[in-house]
Amino acid sequence: MSTSPSASKSWIKPALIAVFVAGVAAAGYLSLNDKQSAPDVTFHGIHGEKITSNSLRGKVVMVNFWATSCTTCVAEMPEMVDTYNKYKGQGLEFVAVAMKYDPANYVLNFAETRQLPFKVALDVTGEAAKAYGDVALTPTTFVLDKQGKILKRYVGKPEFAELHKLLEKAIGG
Repeated sequence: MSTSPSASKSWIKPALIAVFVAGVAAAGYLSLNDKQSAPDVTFHGIHGEKITSNSLRGKVVMVNFWATSCTTCVAEMPEMVDTYNKYKGQGLEFVAVAMKYDPANYVLNFAETRQLPFKVALDVTGEAAKAYGDVALTPTTFVLDKQGKILKRYVGKPEFAELHKLLEKAIGG
C-alpha cells in the first residue's frame, strides 16, 4: 500500500499551527509580565504645587482618576483614605487626579470638607488621563512600583483586600 506525498505530510500543517499558537501565547504571556512604565507626567495639585513622576520615584504610588460627580468614586474615597493612612508610613504615595470635566471649586471643596490626607490634583487639560491610556471611566486607579512601573490597573472600585496584598508586596519588595 503506497501513500501519496500529500498524505504522508498531512501532519505538517497542524504542527505549524501548533507552533504558531504557542508562539503567540508565549508573546502574550511575556507582554503581560513585562511591566509598562507609567507615563512621565506632571500633576497640578489643588494648592498650586507640581507633582512630577520623578518626585514619586522610590515610592509605591497609587494614581486614582476620579470625579466629584462619580458616585462610585465618592463611595470608595473613605476606603482610599484608610488605605493611604495604613501604608503612608511604609512609603506609599497617593495622587487623586480629578478629571478634566470636574470643576476645580468642586474638587477643592470635596478635598477640604473630607480632609483628604493625600495629594489631590486637577487634570484641567486632560493630558494626564490621556497619558495614562485615555482614561475615560472613573474611578480608574493605577498602582505603580518604586521604579514607576505599572503593577495593576483597576477600573471601578478595587477589591481592597487584594489591593492591600499588592501594596504590601510592592512596598516590601
